[in-house]
Amino acid sequence: MSNHFSADKLKFPGDDRRLDLTDVFVFPATAGPEHHTLLHRHHPGTTVLVMDSNPTSSPPPIPAPVTGPEFYPGAVYRINVDTDGDNQADVAFTFVFSGYQDGRQTGTAWYATGAQARQAGPAGEVLAEGIPVSFDGTVQPVHARGIRLAAGLRSDPFFADVEGALHGFAWTGHDDFAGNNVDSITLEVPDDMLGPVIGVWASISRYRDDGTLEQLDRGGNPTINPFINPDGEKNLFNSRQPADDVANYLGPWSVILQNAGGYTPGQAKAAALQVLPDILHYDRAQPATYPNGRVMTDDVYSLRFAWLTNGKVPPSGLKPHDDLLKEFPYTGPPNPSDS
Repeated sequence: MSNHFSADKLKFPGDDRRLDLTDVFVFPATAGPEHHTLLHRHHPGTTVLVMDSNPTSSPPPIPAPVTGPEFYPGAVYRINVDTDGDNQADVAFTFVFSGYQDGRQTGTAWYATGAQARQAGPAGEVLAEGIPVSFDGTVQPVHARGIRLAAGLRSDPFFADVEGALHGFAWTGHDDFAGNNVDSITLEVPDDMLGPVIGVWASISRYRDDGTLEQLDRGGNPTINPFINPDGEKNLFNSRQPADDVANYLGPWSVILQNAGGYTPGQAKAAALQVLPDILHYDRAQPATYPNGRVMTDDVYSLRFAWLTNGKVPPSGLKPHDDLLKEFPYTGPPNPSDS
């Protein structure tokens, strides 16, 4: 799993798979002929931001889905962007979705900057309303303020040999995530709305009965919370903010890395700081491949085990999924349902 099953005991946050944030991607947009013209007409470049959730995959003994392919109605799905290096959101793109009825769902998107970007609920400017959520693979992009965005059911791009990891890293060559789907939110954002060097993380929150928001999942780097935090800490990690990560986790994670990888104390601290705070950093002047942003072909599963073990675990040898697209929305169309 990347950030799949990130609650305690490998469960779904809030006991609902629709609230499970699985992946975050950041990379430069492909400039096709038509889009290339738009780029030069309106802005010098575009950055892709993707957050995935609601996986159809699940570890045993979690039963088959009892919810559908929809986003959780009324929950707050957010992509946060730090533009000045203080580990606080300076830009936020927030999505809230309607109820799911007759196979249909729509969403509303907000764009916030400054102090409004740090508010818990939807804030700032409404980018678009009535955004169609696609469940059949049809791409229905919406354009607003130079941003192209879309939401819908897509093929899960994450790939991992979970079985091999569970058996002493005797890699099997089997991709346990092939053929699965996620709900994906994809944005192409003009670079001048973000800045040259950014930090990105996503979060999913749900309203309590008293009207307050509870953050149930969050993440920037792949393969972090489910991998390094023990049960009893995963839910707490999901509820916190990246700005507090170094204070909360540098000590315990350094110890874990010393024990798991044989790092010296100094090496363990340096390794922990590679992913603390849990923000995905991206410098668009450098090639986009994790840990500088993340593209969908990055083998982050192998990279994380190498990080945990100080290079003792070799790569799994798995290849990225062959349904990825070179253009918007970059994830492949949804796989057929088994139901």
